[in-house]
Amino acid sequence: MAEGLALFGPQDRFLHLIERETAVRIYSREEELTLEGAPREVEALEQLFRVLLELIRNHYALSERDIVYAMELAKDGQADQLLELFKGDIAVTYRGKPIRIKTIGQKQYVGQIKKTDIVFGIGPAGTGKTYLAVVLAVSALKEGQVKRIVLTRPAVEAGESLGFLPGDLQEKVDPYLRPLYDALNDVLGPEQFVKSLERGLIEIAPLAYMRGRTLEDSFIILDEAQNTTPEQMKMFLTRLGFGSKMVITGDITQIDLPRGKRSGLVEAERILRGIEEIGFTYFSEQDVVRHTLVQKIITAYNEDSEKQG
Repeated sequence: MAEGLALFGPQDRFLHLIERETAVRIYSREEELTLEGAPREVEALEQLFRVLLELIRNHYALSERDIVYAMELAKDGQADQLLELFKGDIAVTYRGKPIRIKTIGQKQYVGQIKKTDIVFGIGPAGTGKTYLAVVLAVSALKEGQVKRIVLTRPAVEAGESLGFLPGDLQEKVDPYLRPLYDALNDVLGPEQFVKSLERGLIEIAPLAYMRGRTLEDSFIILDEAQNTTPEQMKMFLTRLGFGSKMVITGDITQIDLPRGKRSGLVEAERILRGIEEIGFTYFSEQDVVRHTLVQKIITAYNEDSEKQG
């Protein structure tokens, strides 16, 4: 009975979700499911339910987002890929909660970061680009693969110059770097995070402060890279020192640079695509791991901009 509850979701929410998205009729009687519909669709749903059941038996707690993603995969008969995806934890939060890869895009991204010294993660918000990069940076630090983590973002979002914000450098930088703080707090816990900052194991600075430095034995993350200029991006990429890794994340549909300014991320993608040792992972709306509505909002905006374009 517990398996049935986990499979159908609270108040049968998962079951209703699946029914809404398919033409197959689903009848449930206690522990039995009967499917009625076109053979191909019934087959895809059978695979979906088998995979979900196996995940439950492996003590994986399903979420609404997992069901939606599983259905996307099931349409192409790929639902069994979920078993591979959800197998291993890439880390645990400081509270002991496992951090898992949730989509095929994320799996490719994590694989590239582990193998490659420079990786670009490009795609919409909510795909886990920054969060996963921070998680892997902390793992590399804990395992002694790097000596420190350097986190940076260009400070342009709010259209304010850093000079006009009140406070010292740390206070000026904080509003821009909040998402990075949130990810670090999640993985390290607030106390460990503060200690790491004090000991210089983690450095958080605006992109302008990278000039003239060579970063060795470091895991360097450049977030919101779509808001760099081509000059800033070139300056950043050439900071790479021995024993270091760089992850550059951004969403080229969310450029906040002044009109007429080219994005360093767009330029870097064009110029560097041919270099084999540099990894590019492209995330799509299907990789969004936030509330299922976020995915629908992104899709709607994309469709609208295509019409306008």
